[in-house]
Amino acid sequence: MKTPPAATPLYYLGLMSGTSLDGIDVALISIEPSAPPRLVATHAEPMPDALHSALLALCHAEQTSFAELAFAEDAFCKLQAQAVKALLNKQGLSPDNICAIGSHGQTVEHAPSGHHGGPAYTLQLDNPSLLAELTGCTVVADFRRRDLAAGGQAAPLAPAFHQALFGRHTHEQLILNLGGFANVTWMPRDTYQPVMGFDTGPANVLLDAWFAEHQTGRFDQSGAWAASGKIDHALLSRLLAEPFFHQPPPRSTGRELFHLAWLKQQLTGKEAPADVQATLAELTVISITQGIEQLLPERPSVTLITCGGGAHNSYLMARLAHHLPSATLTSPSAYGWPEDWIEAGAFAWLAHQRLHLKPGNLPSVTGAQGYRVLGGIYAP
Repeated sequence: MKTPPAATPLYYLGLMSGTSLDGIDVALISIEPSAPPRLVATHAEPMPDALHSALLALCHAEQTSFAELAFAEDAFCKLQAQAVKALLNKQGLSPDNICAIGSHGQTVEHAPSGHHGGPAYTLQLDNPSLLAELTGCTVVADFRRRDLAAGGQAAPLAPAFHQALFGRHTHEQLILNLGGFANVTWMPRDTYQPVMGFDTGPANVLLDAWFAEHQTGRFDQSGAWAASGKIDHALLSRLLAEPFFHQPPPRSTGRELFHLAWLKQQLTGKEAPADVQATLAELTVISITQGIEQLLPERPSVTLITCGGGAHNSYLMARLAHHLPSATLTSPSAYGWPEDWIEAGAFAWLAHQRLHLKPGNLPSVTGAQGYRVLGGIYAP
């Protein structure tokens, strides 16, 4: 067992399960005054196939039952608790060493503009009361709906953490998250200008779904299958006609818009599956490029910090470099944060913000009426 460092009272855990549904990411961070958040340890808990299928079926489901919701929520929460205990055991820590867990939950529907004229909503499947009971830790959860209540999109929330982590510099900085969906954060060199950010469109969500339908496995390792295909420019044009890509920020999206049925509506049935995969990769990159052009019309030389699972997709990164020749693509590892742990770290940091009554959103990003303290606290 390791001896806990002296700074253990400053430890926070962040839990994240993104739209890829591949597992629970746990990030242990420490926060010191006047210093960027520091990543201490990580753990990835794979998601069992049964839970993966159950959660996938709930995403934008037209109908479901309370029993199905309860089963998925219970199994998801117990997997989170299992992930927390695994990390604590590896580090020789106890629940008393953790100030709080920031739990994002599993998004099953995100409709910040409402649905068919109804009220705005965003739904993350979670049970923070059970998580607090199982782990013995204080839990902070339900981050998004406070921003939504203030008229915001409730997403993306990571840009506030990006600002705390990467800081503001004398040159333009862009942070690109390539998760199930892609979102970009712009930190201008002029500190009087606000940080901006928004969802640019789908990333791994369509790539993974198409791959799983035609190949073995859940995702296209390194983008090898996409690289074997050819970009179908006619299909690409049809996909890019989606109005979302032309909306001004603030904007966010999810599986309720971009899913396999949406893709299949644009297919003629004559496309080779590998060509569709290559075209979906190109859709991701072009929509990112268009989003960056909205922020920086002159396309100056910028540092582009790439994170998320998509940063390991060699084909996707090569296409990104091709379309953004003036950008310097770099890894967040230079800041002590590997690509896969930014989002989990963000929710650990958001838990810290909540406990200290500090805002967790950026109105310039989400469109909320002002800064808000996000999340509810659940005592162990």
